[in-house]
Amino acid sequence: MHTEYIIKKAIQYNNKHHGVEITMEYIYETHLHTIEASACSETPAREYIEHMMRLGYSGMIVTDHFFNGNSAVPKNLPWEEKVNMYCKGYENALQEAEGKDFNVFFGIEFCFEGDEYLIYGVDKEWLLKHPEIMEVSRSELLKMVHEAGGMLIQAHPYRERDYLSAIRLAPNDVDGCEGYNAGNPDYQNALGYQYGLKHNFLMSGGSDIHQLSQKTMGGVAFPYKINTIEEYIEAFLKGDGTAVIKKDVDSPDARFVPVSECPELTSTTEKPTLSVIIY
Repeated sequence: MHTEYIIKKAIQYNNKHHGVEITMEYIYETHLHTIEASACSETPAREYIEHMMRLGYSGMIVTDHFFNGNSAVPKNLPWEEKVNMYCKGYENALQEAEGKDFNVFFGIEFCFEGDEYLIYGVDKEWLLKHPEIMEVSRSELLKMVHEAGGMLIQAHPYRERDYLSAIRLAPNDVDGCEGYNAGNPDYQNALGYQYGLKHNFLMSGGSDIHQLSQKTMGGVAFPYKINTIEEYIEAFLKGDGTAVIKKDVDSPDARFVPVSECPELTSTTEKPTLSVIIY
C-alpha cells in the first residue's frame, strides 16, 4: 500500500468559495466505470484502488452504466442475473480495498434519452426488488430514489457527442448536477456550471474515469472523512462538498483545486450546438 499517499492529513489552501475558506482534507471520486459492467471501460475494478490512492483520493463511488446505457451486461438475461453481473465491478473494488484506508461506495449511472443521472444511496438488494426501474420517468425515478434515502445528480448536463441528438435537462427532477466532469471539454463544463448556478444546484465534480491513463481528474472534497454512501449523501446535501479538479496528475506539482477557481470551467465561451430540451 502506498502509505505516503494516504490522505489523512489536511490539504489546506487559501482559497475562498462563497466567502468561506475551503478545507480539502478528503477527496472522493464520484463517477467511475469498471470493465466488469461498463462496455466503454478498459479497467478492471481492482486496478483502481492503488491508482486512486496514489492520486490522492480517500475513496470512490463506482457508477457503472446501467442496462439502459452503455452496459457490458447482456440484455437477454433474467433480471437477477443481470443485477448480479452489474454489481461485480463494485464488489471487486470493495474486496480489493479491504484492509486499506480507502472507501468504496456503490452508485449507478442511469440513462434516459442520452441524458444520464448518477444515483447514490441504493444498493444491490434495492435493484433486485425494483425491475420496474427500467420503465419509470425522470420524476418517478427521483421519487423512488428519495424513498430509498438516496439522491439523484444529473451527469455532465451539457455534454455533446455525435450519438446525442439533443441536450436534455431535468431541473425539477434532480438533487443537483455535475458542475465538473473530466470527460467534457471546458466549454461544456462551463455551460453545465452556469446551469447549476442558475438553478441554485449543489454541484459535484467527477472524473468519469474509464482508464488509468487519464491525465485530468475530478472529485468532491470534504473537510472530514466519509465512511458510507449515506454519509456522502448527507454531507453533500449539507453543502459541505467542494467540486475539485486535478490537472496533469503525473506532475509532482499537481494538486486538487476548486472548480470555482478555474475561469475556463465556469465562464461560458461557446453556446451549445445541440438543441436544449427542458423537462
